[in-house]
This record gives sequence, C-alpha cells and structure tokens, in this order.
Amino acid sequence: MPKTIQAMKTQLGLGLAMLLSLTGYGQSRQVGGPCEGCEAIHESSVPFEKLDSFLKLPDATWAGKKPLGINGIVYKADGKTPAPGVVLYLYHTDQTGRYVANKDAKGWERRHGSLRGWLRTNEKGEYKVVTLRPAPYPGHTDPAHIHITVKEPGLPEYYIDEFVFADDPLLTPANRQKLENRGGSGILTLKDVGNMYKAERPIYLGRNIPNYPASR
Repeated sequence: MPKTIQAMKTQLGLGLAMLLSLTGYGQSRQVGGPCEGCEAIHESSVPFEKLDSFLKLPDATWAGKKPLGINGIVYKADGKTPAPGVVLYLYHTDQTGRYVANKDAKGWERRHGSLRGWLRTNEKGEYKVVTLRPAPYPGHTDPAHIHITVKEPGLPEYYIDEFVFADDPLLTPANRQKLENRGGSGILTLKDVGNMYKAERPIYLGRNIPNYPASR
C-alpha cells in the first residue's frame, strides 16, 4: 500500500509540473496579445542569424521617386541599452495603396504583398531600411503606413506601432489618439537630403507591450 500511495504522489507531482509548464508557456505566448500574421516573420528564406542589419525592399530605386531611408537603434526594455540580434519584419502597400504579391507567392506573402523583408539588428542594435514611401489604401481611410513585427531572443514575436508619416493629411488628431506607442512612437518626420528622404525611429522593446516580462 505505501508504494501505491508513493506512486500516486509521484504521478500527481509530474502532472502538476507539466500543468505549470504548459501554463507558463501559454502565458509567454500571450506577450503582445493577438497578432494576426505575425508568424510571417518566420518565412524568411535567410536564417535569422545570417540576416543583415540593412534591408532594401524591392521597390527602392533612384530612377523614379526618391526612396525613403529609415534607420534607428533598437533598445532593450531599460530604454538605453542597445539590443543586438533582434529580428524585424516589415511590409507595406505599393504606390497604388495595395498589397500586391508575386504570381508565385506563398504563405503570408499572398496577403502582405511582395514589398516585405527581414533584417536583424547589429551588435550596436542598429537597423536601416530603404524603400519607397507607401501609398494609403485606395479608400483613403487610414494613413499610409509600414507594418513591423519584432522577434527578440527568447520571446514570441509581437507587433509594434506601424511607421506612419507626420506630414500625412490622413494622420488626423483622431488617428494620432488611436496610436498605442507600442515599442515607442512610430511617427516619422522626413528630411529631404537631396537624393532621398531620411527618417529615424528608435524602438524600445517591451514598451506598451501587454504581458511583457518584467525581468527583461
């Protein structure tokens, strides 16, 4: 009888440990809340560890409209320590305001379009993107924007505030109030430097991100 009781206790202990493990996993997956399409960050054809900190999207050219360069530093949750090895996934509409995919598109490219790409911050936490400024949706109901998903080591991916443009007439006071400042402000102020436009955006990991671990 004592052996039977001990065996039951052992099984109960193992079951409890498994339940706690699953519960902890479930909580970690809730970092950032629901995020439709964030899994697209895993569709990179280049392994994360081999991604560059510079990304040039397919629409970037100096033959027509001036391209847009966005650069910045990704900081850890303390707001001051650069965060290396953070993967960023970006996508946006074309010059007609639509997400247009290549004919052979697969996975999330069919919805996000082919103007998308991946990068990984360097040892200084730096990143840089060159593209064309996207157009707003054909209905002109929302400001033009660039979507961005973050994947930092040890956490599931989550989205942060989209890149939007300070001079966009669609970025009304009402639309500004809707911004959550996830990862810090995504409002870009463009500077014309002659052959292109430039803007900066620092990104702060965990800032205004629901259920972000306090220990980070």
